[in-house]
Amino acid sequence: MRRFYKKAETVQLPIGHGVVLDGRTVKTPGKRDLVVPGGPLAAAIAEEWESQQEEVRPETMPLMRLAAATLDRVGGQRETIAQQVTKYVATDLVCYRAAHPPALAARQQAAWQPLIDWAVLRFDAPLTVTTGVIPRGQPEASLRAFATAVAELDDFALTALHTATAACGSLVIALALLEGRIEADEAFAASQLDETFQIEAWGEDAEQAGRRRALAADIAAAARFVSLLRNVEVPSTTR
Repeated sequence: MRRFYKKAETVQLPIGHGVVLDGRTVKTPGKRDLVVPGGPLAAAIAEEWESQQEEVRPETMPLMRLAAATLDRVGGQRETIAQQVTKYVATDLVCYRAAHPPALAARQQAAWQPLIDWAVLRFDAPLTVTTGVIPRGQPEASLRAFATAVAELDDFALTALHTATAACGSLVIALALLEGRIEADEAFAASQLDETFQIEAWGEDAEQAGRRRALAADIAAAARFVSLLRNVEVPSTTR
């Protein structure tokens, strides 16, 4: 759609911080007022609106999309979304290692084992590592620990975790990202380790490259979203 406003700004409200376009409150696709917990996140969303040119392009406003998803979807479907996220850990990417070639197995060990070790210490949740792709059960106590960690997040952080987990294919990697254990580029590299190894050997086609760029953008957006919720700005890497 064409840009229909002159200026995007933030406004402090009794229940949080809003974004206004020429003084009118921004609405989500679900027709809810866009109100977020903190000023830094509201300011970053306002900047997304302000940076639009003649055409408003929602795909260039990842923070707006995440905030709208929180207000329109997560609040009313919180339990379902938390369950969707938690299910990833039962067959988490970082727990499935290649037997061959040895070079790939070594990369997986170097990139993934520190994240598993971190999860053990952070959540008291040991995970079973296996070779191959046949599913192997995880300890029930560990599954409960991860479920508790997810349930403790507020709606906005849960939205970021849901996005990061889906993009990474790993709850362990996504939690490490949200908690600041790794940066967005490290999360992308860890989640795409197998694909990158294959690309080094066989090359990359345009469709695959586009898909990987989209995943990297989702991971970066989730990281920035949660950093702004915590009032810590990080540079945007999605433009």
